[in-house]
Amino acid sequence: MLRTLTRRVMASPAFAPAGPVLLRGRHRPVLAAGTGGGVGTVSVGGRGRLGGRPAAAAATAAARGRGGRAGRAVGPARLPPTAEADAAAAFAAAGPSCDEEDVCTLPPPPAGVSPASDGAAAATAAGADATTTLPGHPRFLAPTDGVGGTRPNIVDVLRSRGLVDAVTGEGDTLRDAARKPLTVYVGFDPTADSLHLGNLLGILTLAWFARAGHKPVALVGGATGRVGDPSGRSTERPLLDGVAIQRNLDGIAANIRQVLDAQGGAAGEPVVVLNNHDWLGGISFLDFLRDVGKHTRVSGMLAKDSVRTRLASDDGMSFTEFTYQLLQAYDFAYLSDPPHNVRVQAGGSDQWGNITAGTELTRKLRGGRVVHGLVFPLLTRSDGKKVGKSDAGGATWLTASKLSPYEFYQHLRRLAEEVTRLVHGEAGVAAALAATAVAAPGRTGAGADTLTADALEAIAADVPGSVLTRADVVGRTVVDVMAAAGLQSSKGEARRLIKNGGAYVNNAKVPAVDAVVGEADVIDGRLLLLGAGKKNKMLVRVEP
Repeated sequence: MLRTLTRRVMASPAFAPAGPVLLRGRHRPVLAAGTGGGVGTVSVGGRGRLGGRPAAAAATAAARGRGGRAGRAVGPARLPPTAEADAAAAFAAAGPSCDEEDVCTLPPPPAGVSPASDGAAAATAAGADATTTLPGHPRFLAPTDGVGGTRPNIVDVLRSRGLVDAVTGEGDTLRDAARKPLTVYVGFDPTADSLHLGNLLGILTLAWFARAGHKPVALVGGATGRVGDPSGRSTERPLLDGVAIQRNLDGIAANIRQVLDAQGGAAGEPVVVLNNHDWLGGISFLDFLRDVGKHTRVSGMLAKDSVRTRLASDDGMSFTEFTYQLLQAYDFAYLSDPPHNVRVQAGGSDQWGNITAGTELTRKLRGGRVVHGLVFPLLTRSDGKKVGKSDAGGATWLTASKLSPYEFYQHLRRLAEEVTRLVHGEAGVAAALAATAVAAPGRTGAGADTLTADALEAIAADVPGSVLTRADVVGRTVVDVMAAAGLQSSKGEARRLIKNGGAYVNNAKVPAVDAVVGEADVIDGRLLLLGAGKKNKMLVRVEP
Protein backbone atom coordinates (compact mmCIF):
# COMPACT_ATOMS: atom_id res chain seq x y z
CA MET A 1 0.00 0.00 0.00
CA LEU A 2 2.82 2.41 0.81
CA ARG A 3 4.10 2.17 -2.77
CA THR A 4 0.94 3.82 -4.02
CA LEU A 5 0.31 6.00 -1.00
CA THR A 6 3.72 7.62 -1.29
CA ARG A 7 2.74 9.19 -4.59
CA ARG A 8 -0.71 10.05 -3.31
CA VAL A 9 0.59 12.08 -0.38
CA MET A 10 2.35 14.18 -2.99
CA ALA A 11 -1.16 14.75 -4.34
CA SER A 12 -2.19 16.64 -1.24
CA PRO A 13 -2.51 20.42 -1.29
CA ALA A 14 -0.94 20.43 2.16
CA PHE A 15 2.21 18.53 1.16
CA ALA A 16 5.25 20.80 1.05
CA PRO A 17 8.31 18.85 2.16
CA ALA A 18 11.55 20.48 3.15
CA GLY A 19 13.68 17.35 2.94
CA PRO A 20 13.90 14.02 1.14
CA VAL A 21 10.78 12.98 -0.73
CA LEU A 22 9.57 9.41 -1.18
CA LEU A 23 8.69 8.78 -4.79
CA ARG A 24 8.16 5.64 -6.80
CA GLY A 25 7.40 4.66 -10.36
CA ARG A 26 6.87 7.34 -12.93
CA HIS A 27 7.04 10.26 -10.51
CA ARG A 28 10.61 10.03 -9.28
CA PRO A 29 11.87 13.56 -8.81
CA VAL A 30 13.93 15.14 -11.56
CA LEU A 31 15.00 18.70 -11.11
CA ALA A 32 13.44 21.42 -13.19
CA ALA A 33 16.41 23.77 -13.22
CA GLY A 34 16.55 26.54 -10.69
CA THR A 35 14.42 25.26 -7.83
CA GLY A 36 17.01 26.40 -5.39
CA GLY A 37 17.60 23.05 -3.77
CA GLY A 38 13.91 22.18 -3.52
CA VAL A 39 12.31 19.20 -5.17
CA GLY A 40 10.95 19.46 -8.70
CA THR A 41 9.28 16.73 -10.69
CA VAL A 42 8.58 16.00 -14.29
CA SER A 43 5.21 14.34 -14.72
CA VAL A 44 5.84 11.70 -17.33
CA GLY A 45 2.42 10.05 -17.15
CA GLY A 46 1.92 6.93 -19.21
CA ARG A 47 4.55 4.23 -18.76
CA GLY A 48 7.73 6.24 -19.02
CA ARG A 49 10.07 6.38 -16.08
CA LEU A 50 12.14 9.47 -16.35
CA GLY A 51 14.45 8.32 -13.59
CA GLY A 52 15.60 5.48 -15.87
CA ARG A 53 16.35 7.57 -18.96
CA PRO A 54 19.83 8.46 -20.12
CA ALA A 55 21.16 11.66 -18.62
CA ALA A 56 20.88 13.70 -21.82
CA ALA A 57 17.28 12.60 -22.38
CA ALA A 58 16.44 13.45 -18.78
CA ALA A 59 17.91 16.91 -19.17
CA THR A 60 16.02 17.48 -22.42
CA ALA A 61 12.77 16.30 -20.85
CA ALA A 62 13.27 18.56 -17.87
CA ALA A 63 13.90 21.52 -20.13
CA ARG A 64 11.17 20.88 -22.72
CA GLY A 65 8.49 19.27 -20.58
CA ARG A 66 8.30 16.05 -22.60
CA GLY A 67 7.69 12.57 -21.37
CA GLY A 68 4.67 10.35 -21.65
CA ARG A 69 1.02 11.27 -21.74
CA ALA A 70 1.16 14.23 -19.35
CA GLY A 71 3.86 16.01 -21.33
CA ARG A 72 4.21 18.96 -18.95
CA ALA A 73 7.26 20.37 -17.26
CA VAL A 74 6.37 20.60 -13.62
CA GLY A 75 7.71 23.29 -11.34
CA PRO A 76 9.06 26.76 -11.97
CA ALA A 77 11.91 26.00 -14.40
CA ARG A 78 14.47 28.70 -15.06
CA LEU A 79 15.88 28.26 -18.55
CA PRO A 80 18.05 31.26 -19.51
CA PRO A 81 19.84 30.93 -22.87
CA THR A 82 23.30 31.30 -21.32
CA ALA A 83 25.93 29.26 -19.50
CA GLU A 84 23.48 29.03 -16.61
CA ALA A 85 21.26 26.92 -18.82
CA ASP A 86 24.14 24.52 -19.48
CA ALA A 87 24.83 24.22 -15.76
CA ALA A 88 21.13 23.73 -15.05
CA ALA A 89 20.83 21.07 -17.76
CA ALA A 90 23.80 19.17 -16.33
CA PHE A 91 22.24 19.39 -12.89
CA ALA A 92 18.92 18.08 -14.19
CA ALA A 93 20.72 15.31 -16.05
CA ALA A 94 22.41 14.19 -12.85
CA GLY A 95 18.99 13.66 -11.35
CA PRO A 96 18.26 12.58 -7.81
CA SER A 97 20.09 10.09 -5.67
CA CYS A 98 17.62 7.29 -4.82
CA ASP A 99 18.23 4.38 -2.48
CA GLU A 100 16.65 0.94 -2.67
CA GLU A 101 13.56 2.22 -0.87
CA ASP A 102 13.19 5.00 -3.47
CA VAL A 103 13.99 7.70 -0.95
CA CYS A 104 15.24 10.34 -3.35
CA THR A 105 17.25 13.46 -2.60
CA LEU A 106 18.70 16.12 -4.85
CA PRO A 107 22.17 17.62 -4.63
CA PRO A 108 22.47 21.38 -4.16
CA PRO A 109 22.38 23.32 -7.44
CA PRO A 110 25.68 24.31 -9.01
CA ALA A 111 27.03 27.82 -8.93
CA GLY A 112 25.20 30.07 -11.31
CA VAL A 113 21.85 28.28 -11.01
CA SER A 114 19.77 30.53 -8.83
CA PRO A 115 16.24 30.18 -7.47
CA ALA A 116 13.76 31.63 -9.92
CA SER A 117 10.81 33.67 -8.69
CA ASP A 118 9.96 34.26 -12.33
CA GLY A 119 10.19 30.56 -13.15
CA ALA A 120 6.77 30.29 -14.76
CA ALA A 121 7.51 33.05 -17.23
CA ALA A 122 10.86 31.52 -18.07
CA ALA A 123 9.31 28.11 -18.58
CA THR A 124 6.62 29.56 -20.81
CA ALA A 125 9.25 31.32 -22.89
CA ALA A 126 10.99 27.99 -23.32
CA GLY A 127 7.80 26.32 -24.52
CA ALA A 128 6.97 24.50 -21.28
CA ASP A 129 3.82 24.81 -19.19
CA ALA A 130 4.69 25.38 -15.54
CA THR A 131 2.28 24.10 -12.92
CA THR A 132 2.21 24.13 -9.17
CA THR A 133 3.95 21.35 -7.29
CA LEU A 134 4.18 22.55 -3.71
CA PRO A 135 1.17 24.73 -2.87
CA GLY A 136 1.62 27.48 -0.34
CA HIS A 137 5.07 28.45 -1.59
CA PRO A 138 4.79 31.63 -3.69
CA ARG A 139 7.34 30.42 -6.26
CA PHE A 140 5.04 27.53 -7.12
CA LEU A 141 1.91 29.66 -7.55
CA ALA A 142 2.99 31.90 -10.41
CA PRO A 143 0.34 32.96 -12.98
CA THR A 144 -0.23 30.21 -15.50
CA ASP A 145 -2.84 28.83 -17.83
CA GLY A 146 -5.67 28.47 -15.35
CA VAL A 147 -8.57 30.47 -13.94
CA GLY A 148 -8.21 34.14 -14.74
CA GLY A 149 -4.64 33.64 -15.93
CA THR A 150 -3.55 33.90 -12.31
CA ARG A 151 -3.65 30.26 -11.23
CA PRO A 152 -2.28 26.97 -12.50
CA ASN A 153 -4.53 24.90 -14.72
CA ILE A 154 -6.14 22.23 -12.58
CA VAL A 155 -5.57 19.48 -15.16
CA ASP A 156 -1.84 20.21 -15.18
CA VAL A 157 -1.79 20.23 -11.39
CA LEU A 158 -3.55 16.90 -11.10
CA ARG A 159 -1.39 15.32 -13.79
CA SER A 160 1.76 16.53 -12.09
CA ARG A 161 0.71 14.80 -8.90
CA GLY A 162 -0.34 11.50 -10.45
CA LEU A 163 -4.05 12.17 -9.97
CA VAL A 164 -5.20 11.72 -13.56
CA ASP A 165 -5.88 8.22 -14.84
CA ALA A 166 -8.23 9.27 -17.67
CA VAL A 167 -10.42 12.17 -18.76
CA THR A 168 -13.41 12.29 -21.08
CA GLY A 169 -13.45 14.20 -24.35
CA GLU A 170 -10.98 14.70 -27.13
CA GLY A 171 -7.59 16.29 -26.66
CA ASP A 172 -7.46 18.99 -24.01
CA THR A 173 -11.18 19.79 -23.82
CA LEU A 174 -11.26 19.66 -20.02
CA ARG A 175 -8.01 21.58 -19.72
CA ASP A 176 -9.36 24.26 -22.04
CA ALA A 177 -12.60 24.46 -20.07
CA ALA A 178 -10.63 24.78 -16.81
CA ARG A 179 -9.33 28.19 -17.84
CA LYS A 180 -12.62 29.44 -16.39
CA PRO A 181 -14.14 28.56 -13.02
CA LEU A 182 -15.90 25.18 -13.02
CA THR A 183 -18.00 23.37 -10.45
CA VAL A 184 -16.79 19.83 -9.78
CA TYR A 185 -18.28 17.06 -7.70
CA VAL A 186 -17.11 13.80 -6.18
CA GLY A 187 -19.62 11.29 -4.82
CA PHE A 188 -19.41 9.29 -1.59
CA ASP A 189 -21.93 6.56 -0.80
CA PRO A 190 -22.82 6.04 2.89
CA THR A 191 -21.74 2.41 3.24
CA ALA A 192 -20.20 3.12 6.67
CA ASP A 193 -20.31 5.91 9.25
CA SER A 194 -16.80 7.02 8.32
CA LEU A 195 -14.74 7.40 5.20
CA HIS A 196 -11.45 5.52 5.04
CA LEU A 197 -7.99 6.10 3.61
CA GLY A 198 -9.07 4.95 0.15
CA ASN A 199 -11.61 7.79 0.02
CA LEU A 200 -8.98 10.39 0.82
CA LEU A 201 -7.95 10.89 -2.82
CA GLY A 202 -11.44 12.08 -3.71
CA ILE A 203 -11.36 14.71 -0.99
CA LEU A 204 -7.87 15.82 -2.00
CA THR A 205 -9.01 16.15 -5.61
CA LEU A 206 -11.77 18.50 -4.43
CA ALA A 207 -9.18 20.43 -2.44
CA TRP A 208 -6.98 20.84 -5.52
CA PHE A 209 -9.90 22.10 -7.60
CA ALA A 210 -10.68 24.63 -4.88
CA ARG A 211 -7.08 25.88 -4.78
CA ALA A 212 -7.11 26.28 -8.54
CA GLY A 213 -10.15 28.56 -8.41
CA HIS A 214 -12.99 26.09 -8.95
CA LYS A 215 -16.02 25.28 -6.79
CA PRO A 216 -15.99 21.87 -5.03
CA VAL A 217 -19.14 19.87 -4.33
CA ALA A 218 -19.20 16.68 -2.27
CA LEU A 219 -22.22 14.51 -3.02
CA VAL A 220 -23.31 12.04 -0.35
CA GLY A 221 -25.51 9.24 -1.66
CA GLY A 222 -28.61 9.22 0.52
CA ALA A 223 -30.47 7.66 -2.42
CA THR A 224 -27.77 5.63 -4.20
CA GLY A 225 -26.64 4.27 -0.82
CA ARG A 226 -30.00 2.46 -0.64
CA VAL A 227 -29.11 0.58 -3.82
CA GLY A 228 -25.38 -0.09 -3.61
CA ASP A 229 -22.69 0.48 -6.22
CA PRO A 230 -21.53 -2.80 -7.81
CA SER A 231 -18.25 -1.27 -9.03
CA GLY A 232 -15.29 -3.28 -7.83
CA ARG A 233 -17.54 -5.71 -5.94
CA SER A 234 -17.68 -9.48 -6.27
CA THR A 235 -20.86 -9.72 -4.19
CA GLU A 236 -23.89 -7.52 -3.62
CA ARG A 237 -23.65 -4.96 -0.85
CA PRO A 238 -25.93 -5.52 2.16
CA LEU A 239 -28.89 -3.13 2.14
CA LEU A 240 -29.01 -0.57 4.95
CA ASP A 241 -32.08 0.84 6.66
CA GLY A 242 -32.90 4.54 6.73
CA VAL A 243 -31.54 5.10 10.24
CA ALA A 244 -28.15 3.55 9.41
CA ILE A 245 -27.93 5.50 6.16
CA GLN A 246 -28.58 8.81 7.90
CA ARG A 247 -25.99 8.04 10.57
CA ASN A 248 -23.48 7.20 7.86
CA LEU A 249 -24.33 10.34 5.90
CA ASP A 250 -23.68 12.52 8.94
CA GLY A 251 -20.36 10.77 9.57
CA ILE A 252 -18.93 11.09 6.07
CA ALA A 253 -20.09 14.69 5.68
CA ALA A 254 -18.13 15.45 8.86
CA ASN A 255 -15.09 13.61 7.41
CA ILE A 256 -15.15 15.70 4.25
CA ARG A 257 -15.24 18.97 6.15
CA GLN A 258 -12.71 17.63 8.67
CA VAL A 259 -10.05 16.97 6.03
CA LEU A 260 -10.63 20.19 4.13
CA ASP A 261 -10.65 22.24 7.34
CA ALA A 262 -7.38 20.58 8.39
CA GLN A 263 -5.88 22.08 5.22
CA GLY A 264 -7.19 25.55 5.93
CA GLY A 265 -10.37 25.10 3.90
CA ALA A 266 -8.23 24.10 0.91
CA ALA A 267 -7.33 27.79 0.54
CA GLY A 268 -10.16 28.22 -1.94
CA GLU A 269 -13.91 27.88 -2.37
CA PRO A 270 -15.65 26.22 0.61
CA VAL A 271 -16.98 22.76 -0.14
CA VAL A 272 -20.73 22.34 -0.64
CA VAL A 273 -22.16 19.05 0.63
CA LEU A 274 -25.31 17.77 -1.14
CA ASN A 275 -27.48 14.67 -0.69
CA ASN A 276 -28.87 13.03 -3.82
CA HIS A 277 -31.93 11.80 -1.92
CA ASP A 278 -33.14 15.40 -2.09
CA TRP A 279 -33.92 14.97 -5.81
CA LEU A 280 -33.98 11.22 -6.42
CA GLY A 281 -36.20 10.49 -3.43
CA GLY A 282 -39.19 12.27 -4.96
CA ILE A 283 -39.11 10.67 -8.42
CA SER A 284 -41.59 7.88 -9.03
CA PHE A 285 -40.43 4.61 -10.61
CA LEU A 286 -42.62 5.16 -13.68
CA ASP A 287 -41.39 8.73 -14.17
CA PHE A 288 -37.78 7.59 -13.92
CA LEU A 289 -38.28 4.85 -16.50
CA ARG A 290 -40.01 7.26 -18.85
CA ASP A 291 -37.71 10.26 -18.46
CA VAL A 292 -34.34 8.54 -17.94
CA GLY A 293 -34.62 4.91 -18.96
CA LYS A 294 -35.69 5.67 -22.54
CA HIS A 295 -32.40 7.50 -23.15
CA THR A 296 -30.25 4.55 -22.05
CA ARG A 297 -29.45 1.47 -24.11
CA VAL A 298 -29.12 -1.87 -22.33
CA SER A 299 -26.23 -2.84 -24.61
CA GLY A 300 -24.22 0.09 -23.28
CA MET A 301 -25.04 -0.78 -19.68
CA LEU A 302 -23.98 -4.40 -20.25
CA ALA A 303 -20.66 -3.24 -21.72
CA LYS A 304 -19.55 -1.61 -18.44
CA ASP A 305 -16.67 -3.47 -16.79
CA SER A 306 -18.41 -3.56 -13.41
CA VAL A 307 -21.48 -5.18 -14.97
CA ARG A 308 -19.62 -7.71 -17.13
CA THR A 309 -17.49 -8.82 -14.19
CA ARG A 310 -20.47 -9.39 -11.96
CA LEU A 311 -22.51 -11.16 -14.62
CA ALA A 312 -19.64 -13.59 -15.10
CA SER A 313 -19.50 -14.37 -11.37
CA ASP A 314 -21.37 -17.19 -9.63
CA ASP A 315 -23.70 -14.78 -7.83
CA GLY A 316 -24.51 -12.68 -10.89
CA MET A 317 -26.09 -9.24 -10.45
CA SER A 318 -29.48 -8.13 -9.18
CA PHE A 319 -31.67 -5.70 -11.09
CA THR A 320 -31.22 -3.26 -8.21
CA GLU A 321 -27.47 -3.11 -8.71
CA PHE A 322 -27.83 -3.08 -12.48
CA THR A 323 -29.78 0.19 -12.31
CA TYR A 324 -27.21 1.91 -10.07
CA GLN A 325 -25.40 3.49 -13.00
CA LEU A 326 -28.65 5.13 -14.13
CA LEU A 327 -29.06 6.80 -10.74
CA GLN A 328 -25.49 8.09 -10.72
CA ALA A 329 -25.83 9.23 -14.32
CA TYR A 330 -28.97 11.17 -13.46
CA ASP A 331 -27.13 12.84 -10.55
CA PHE A 332 -24.73 14.36 -13.07
CA ALA A 333 -27.53 15.61 -15.32
CA TYR A 334 -29.44 17.09 -12.38
CA LEU A 335 -26.38 18.79 -10.90
CA SER A 336 -25.49 20.31 -14.27
CA ASP A 337 -28.65 22.47 -14.01
CA PRO A 338 -28.87 25.75 -12.09
CA PRO A 339 -28.26 26.55 -9.30
CA HIS A 340 -25.39 24.03 -9.09
CA ASN A 341 -24.11 24.22 -12.69
CA VAL A 342 -21.72 21.30 -12.21
CA ARG A 343 -19.52 20.64 -15.23
CA VAL A 344 -17.04 18.05 -13.95
CA GLN A 345 -17.42 14.76 -12.08
CA ALA A 346 -14.30 13.19 -10.60
CA GLY A 347 -13.89 9.75 -9.04
CA GLY A 348 -11.73 6.69 -8.74
CA SER A 349 -10.82 4.76 -11.86
CA ASP A 350 -13.42 2.10 -10.98
CA GLN A 351 -16.06 4.80 -11.50
CA TRP A 352 -15.19 5.38 -15.17
CA GLY A 353 -18.25 3.54 -16.47
CA ASN A 354 -20.64 5.37 -14.16
CA ILE A 355 -19.10 8.74 -14.96
CA THR A 356 -19.20 8.28 -18.73
CA ALA A 357 -22.81 7.13 -18.41
CA GLY A 358 -23.46 10.50 -16.75
CA THR A 359 -21.75 12.55 -19.43
CA GLU A 360 -23.77 10.74 -22.11
CA LEU A 361 -27.09 11.02 -20.29
CA THR A 362 -26.52 14.72 -19.63
CA ARG A 363 -25.88 15.29 -23.31
CA LYS A 364 -29.14 13.55 -24.23
CA LEU A 365 -31.32 15.05 -21.51
CA ARG A 366 -29.95 18.58 -21.67
CA GLY A 367 -29.84 19.28 -25.38
CA GLY A 368 -26.21 18.47 -26.08
CA ARG A 369 -24.76 20.02 -22.91
CA VAL A 370 -21.07 19.12 -22.54
CA VAL A 371 -19.87 17.95 -19.15
CA HIS A 372 -16.57 16.33 -18.28
CA GLY A 373 -15.32 13.32 -16.35
CA LEU A 374 -11.96 12.74 -14.68
CA VAL A 375 -10.83 9.63 -12.83
CA PHE A 376 -7.80 9.23 -10.60
CA PRO A 377 -5.93 5.99 -9.83
CA LEU A 378 -7.17 3.93 -6.92
CA LEU A 379 -5.19 3.69 -3.73
CA THR A 380 -4.14 0.04 -3.65
CA ARG A 381 -2.53 -2.40 -1.27
CA SER A 382 0.58 -4.39 -2.07
CA ASP A 383 -1.58 -7.20 -3.48
CA GLY A 384 -3.17 -4.84 -6.00
CA LYS A 385 -6.58 -4.68 -4.30
CA LYS A 386 -7.96 -1.26 -3.53
CA VAL A 387 -7.79 0.08 0.00
CA GLY A 388 -11.22 -0.23 1.61
CA LYS A 389 -13.29 -1.06 4.65
CA SER A 390 -12.49 -4.77 4.61
CA ASP A 391 -8.70 -4.49 4.72
CA ALA A 392 -6.88 -7.13 6.71
CA GLY A 393 -6.07 -5.72 10.11
CA GLY A 394 -8.95 -3.26 9.93
CA ALA A 395 -9.80 -0.24 7.83
CA THR A 396 -7.81 2.97 8.15
CA TRP A 397 -10.78 5.12 9.14
CA LEU A 398 -10.70 8.92 8.97
CA THR A 399 -12.94 9.36 12.03
CA ALA A 400 -10.93 9.70 15.23
CA SER A 401 -13.54 7.89 17.33
CA LYS A 402 -13.14 4.80 15.11
CA LEU A 403 -9.38 5.07 14.72
CA SER A 404 -7.46 7.51 16.92
CA PRO A 405 -4.83 9.78 15.38
CA TYR A 406 -2.26 7.61 17.19
CA GLU A 407 -3.60 4.41 15.60
CA PHE A 408 -3.94 6.18 12.24
CA TYR A 409 -0.32 7.24 12.55
CA GLN A 410 0.80 3.68 13.26
CA HIS A 411 -1.06 2.38 10.19
CA LEU A 412 1.07 4.53 7.93
CA ARG A 413 4.47 4.74 9.62
CA ARG A 414 6.81 6.29 7.04
CA LEU A 415 4.20 8.72 5.77
CA ALA A 416 2.41 8.90 9.06
CA GLU A 417 3.02 12.50 10.00
CA GLU A 418 2.08 14.01 6.63
CA VAL A 419 -1.07 11.95 6.12
CA THR A 420 -2.16 12.29 9.75
CA ARG A 421 -1.82 16.05 9.31
CA LEU A 422 -4.00 15.92 6.20
CA VAL A 423 -6.78 14.07 7.97
CA HIS A 424 -6.61 15.27 11.59
CA GLY A 425 -4.72 18.56 11.35
CA GLU A 426 -1.86 19.75 13.54
CA ALA A 427 -3.74 18.85 16.73
CA GLY A 428 -4.07 15.26 15.53
CA VAL A 429 -0.36 15.05 14.73
CA ALA A 430 0.51 16.43 18.15
CA ALA A 431 -1.76 13.86 19.82
CA ALA A 432 -0.29 11.02 17.75
CA LEU A 433 3.29 12.04 18.49
CA ALA A 434 2.55 12.38 22.19
CA ALA A 435 0.94 8.94 22.31
CA THR A 436 3.75 7.42 20.26
CA ALA A 437 6.31 8.86 22.64
CA VAL A 438 4.45 7.31 25.58
CA ALA A 439 4.30 3.86 24.02
CA ALA A 440 7.74 3.82 22.42
CA PRO A 441 10.16 1.22 23.82
CA GLY A 442 12.83 2.82 25.97
CA ARG A 443 10.86 5.98 26.71
CA THR A 444 12.22 6.73 30.17
CA GLY A 445 13.62 9.51 32.26
CA ALA A 446 11.60 12.70 32.63
CA GLY A 447 8.51 11.07 31.16
CA ALA A 448 6.41 11.78 34.24
CA ASP A 449 6.58 15.48 33.47
CA THR A 450 5.29 15.10 29.90
CA LEU A 451 2.63 12.38 30.14
CA THR A 452 -0.97 13.50 29.71
CA ALA A 453 -4.26 11.72 30.18
CA ASP A 454 -5.08 12.19 26.48
CA ALA A 455 -1.83 10.54 25.42
CA LEU A 456 -2.43 7.63 27.75
CA GLU A 457 -6.01 7.18 26.55
CA ALA A 458 -4.74 7.13 22.97
CA ILE A 459 -2.62 4.04 23.65
CA ALA A 460 -5.15 2.31 25.89
CA ALA A 461 -6.26 -0.10 23.17
CA ASP A 462 -2.69 -1.09 22.39
CA VAL A 463 -1.23 -1.84 25.82
CA PRO A 464 -2.44 -4.20 28.57
CA GLY A 465 -4.68 -2.59 31.14
CA SER A 466 -5.84 -3.08 34.70
CA VAL A 467 -8.36 -1.46 37.03
CA LEU A 468 -7.51 -0.84 40.69
CA THR A 469 -9.17 1.14 43.45
CA ARG A 470 -7.51 4.28 44.76
CA ALA A 471 -6.88 2.51 48.04
CA ASP A 472 -4.90 -0.16 46.19
CA VAL A 473 -2.69 2.46 44.50
CA VAL A 474 -2.17 5.71 46.40
CA GLY A 475 0.10 5.27 49.41
CA ARG A 476 1.01 1.71 48.41
CA THR A 477 4.46 0.59 47.38
CA VAL A 478 5.24 0.14 43.70
CA VAL A 479 5.88 -3.51 44.54
CA ASP A 480 2.30 -3.88 45.82
CA VAL A 481 0.79 -2.03 42.83
CA MET A 482 2.71 -4.00 40.21
CA ALA A 483 1.67 -7.30 41.77
CA ALA A 484 -1.96 -6.19 42.21
CA ALA A 485 -2.16 -4.95 38.61
CA GLY A 486 -0.70 -8.20 37.28
CA LEU A 487 2.33 -6.67 35.59
CA GLN A 488 4.42 -8.93 37.83
CA SER A 489 3.21 -12.31 38.99
CA SER A 490 4.39 -11.78 42.56
CA LYS A 491 5.77 -9.17 44.90
CA GLY A 492 9.10 -11.03 44.89
CA GLU A 493 9.38 -10.61 41.13
CA ALA A 494 8.48 -6.94 41.45
CA ARG A 495 11.24 -6.41 44.04
CA ARG A 496 13.82 -8.12 41.83
CA LEU A 497 12.71 -5.99 38.87
CA ILE A 498 13.18 -2.79 40.86
CA LYS A 499 16.58 -3.86 42.21
CA ASN A 500 17.73 -4.57 38.65
CA GLY A 501 16.63 -1.09 37.50
CA GLY A 502 13.86 -2.34 35.23
CA ALA A 503 10.74 -0.92 36.91
CA TYR A 504 9.07 2.32 35.80
CA VAL A 505 6.16 4.45 36.92
CA ASN A 506 4.98 6.97 34.35
CA ASN A 507 8.19 6.27 32.42
CA ALA A 508 10.35 7.30 35.38
CA LYS A 509 12.65 4.62 36.84
CA VAL A 510 11.63 3.41 40.29
CA PRO A 511 14.62 4.24 42.54
CA ALA A 512 14.11 1.78 45.40
CA VAL A 513 12.04 -1.24 46.46
CA ASP A 514 10.27 0.80 49.13
CA ALA A 515 9.15 3.52 46.69
CA VAL A 516 5.53 4.56 47.19
CA VAL A 517 2.96 5.70 44.64
CA GLY A 518 1.75 9.17 45.59
CA GLU A 519 -1.35 11.13 44.66
CA ALA A 520 0.68 13.23 42.22
CA ASP A 521 1.68 10.09 40.33
CA VAL A 522 -1.93 9.40 39.33
CA ILE A 523 -2.32 11.41 36.12
CA ASP A 524 -5.54 13.40 35.92
CA GLY A 525 -6.55 11.60 39.10
CA ARG A 526 -7.31 8.39 37.20
CA LEU A 527 -4.38 6.92 35.22
CA LEU A 528 -1.02 5.37 36.04
CA LEU A 529 1.50 3.91 33.58
CA LEU A 530 3.61 1.02 34.85
CA GLY A 531 6.62 -0.40 33.02
CA ALA A 532 8.59 -3.64 33.32
CA GLY A 533 11.65 -3.11 31.19
CA LYS A 534 11.61 -0.87 28.16
CA LYS A 535 8.91 -2.69 26.20
CA ASN A 536 6.33 -4.08 28.64
CA LYS A 537 3.91 -1.42 29.80
CA MET A 538 0.55 -1.49 31.54
CA LEU A 539 -2.06 1.25 31.90
CA VAL A 540 -3.77 1.21 35.29
CA ARG A 541 -7.15 2.91 35.66
CA VAL A 542 -7.61 4.17 39.20
CA GLU A 543 -11.19 4.17 40.44
CA PRO A 544 -12.58 5.63 43.70
